[in-house]
Amino acid sequence: MKTKIYVVGMGPGREDMMTGDAIQVLEQADVIIGYNVYLKLLGERFGQKEFLSTPMKQERERCVMCFEEAEKGKKVALICSGDAGVYGMASLMYEVGKQYPNIELVIISGITAACSGAAVLGAPLNHDFCVISLSDLLTPWEKIEKRLEAAAIGDFAMAIYNPSSHKRYDYLEKACDILLRHIEGERACGYVENIGRDGTKAVTCTLQELRNAKVNMFTTVFIGNSSSEILDGKLITKRGYYLK
Repeated sequence: MKTKIYVVGMGPGREDMMTGDAIQVLEQADVIIGYNVYLKLLGERFGQKEFLSTPMKQERERCVMCFEEAEKGKKVALICSGDAGVYGMASLMYEVGKQYPNIELVIISGITAACSGAAVLGAPLNHDFCVISLSDLLTPWEKIEKRLEAAAIGDFAMAIYNPSSHKRYDYLEKACDILLRHIEGERACGYVENIGRDGTKAVTCTLQELRNAKVNMFTTVFIGNSSSEILDGKLITKRGYYLK
């Protein structure tokens, strides 16, 4: 029987927003590995576990650490914010795992920010939608721009991840300028900061207002489609049902 490593989506990090599978796996793990910010979010319940981490931009090294610990006979869980397969570590673990054929990966899904943030705002993704990250650390900006344009032309509702950082402070403004080539400035939009954590903040606005919004790396942005509207402070994307 192969040794297993569990790649766990922990959602926003709050225990009551984790799946039962995620909690069970973390309770049974000998060692929990992850980015230090996410380890701190786990709280006291898992405080007796062995925690291991690597700094930001050392994701490959973190994956190798998982396999090395598993080879020692430990039950290993790698945690990712949101869902491990949505801008998480799942795919990199499979790539690195080619060198460890005797170890099996088990992916435990979690609540990604598109879902948890949408619930705070109302129902912004209730029709066809896409998820786009504005981080150009691993994806060229030219490709991101094409994806934004394609989503706008296709009339998709959008969830935008990584809209800003210290080095990318104007990326949301740049993205909105791209969308404004194809979408009216009054398009219903919104954003949520610190989803499922202390200081959660939700804002609804137009696309033109969003262009000038000050957001951070803990913000998820939502762009409505042509049928979206703001109702009683909530961002709603209609399915198209006929109402008498």
